[in-house]
Amino acid sequence: MLDLRVLVTGGAGFIGSHLCERLLAAGCRVTILDDFNDYYDPALKRRNIEGMRDRLEVVEADIRDAVLLERCFAKGNFDVVIHLAARAGVRPSIANPKLYMTTNIEGTFNLLDACRYYGVKNFLFASSSSVYGVNTKVPFAESDPIERTISPYAATKLACEQICSNYSHLFGIRMRCLRFFTVYGPRQRPDLAIASFTAAILDGRPITRFGGGQSLRDYTYIDDIVEGILLSMSDQGGQYQVINLGGHATTSLSHLIEMIERYTGNKARINEAGEQAGDVPKTYADVNKAREILHWEPKVPLETGLERYVAWVKQQREQ
Repeated sequence: MLDLRVLVTGGAGFIGSHLCERLLAAGCRVTILDDFNDYYDPALKRRNIEGMRDRLEVVEADIRDAVLLERCFAKGNFDVVIHLAARAGVRPSIANPKLYMTTNIEGTFNLLDACRYYGVKNFLFASSSSVYGVNTKVPFAESDPIERTISPYAATKLACEQICSNYSHLFGIRMRCLRFFTVYGPRQRPDLAIASFTAAILDGRPITRFGGGQSLRDYTYIDDIVEGILLSMSDQGGQYQVINLGGHATTSLSHLIEMIERYTGNKARINEAGEQAGDVPKTYADVNKAREILHWEPKVPLETGLERYVAWVKQQREQ
């Protein structure tokens, strides 16, 4: 991995900033491409990369801007593109589906086309467990037929996997579409359940528990996700692969809240609400393919990861 030139889109975000730290430590030359949009406070993203700015290049650009992307690729001479940038979140995609279609699908197409014209032969795409939709078979395996996504966000991720497959087949680009399962840890987006619940419980504010707390999620700690991405850069699994990266365990929303109560030392004030549109009832990753191709295994159980996360939040509040 030493001396690879790597472009990380969305590199100032939660997953991207952790990944960039690891890439720099491995000796890579890293360029971040991020538009620092206001989906959440851009100051948080700038803070994520504050300690790395003198060791990498930061390009502020929107992946929908093909002209700016072309300039970035012409200058960068990249060996690998790791595409994390996207409009994220199920519920906002229902409120504004056009933004998700243009950013996620058109933006991914622009990046793939730039790879085609500038000879980049290694592309990693951050997909999502949401593509499985209302899949009733568990755990979810990459070979499962996907027949019913239930949010625009999920639909864009599945569409991008197909475009990646096209470009791999037609233009010889090595592709890895990595389906992330509910990633959490330090620096995670403030709108995500673990972050918002932890902050509210520490502050004594009420939280909303949807669907009676019965939904099940497979939570994956950030360190495990980053390790999976790094291993995907050089595995020998062939030209195109879709690979799950998940914790290979499920936890109910109610149990998640109980664990956060335990580690914060505070009792949650809970408001009950019905099920939310676009939310799948459960996610659960079959990680056998990741084991076989990447020799990857999730190492951080939810209890450990949550304890680390709550400790990090408390530390941030003390600064």
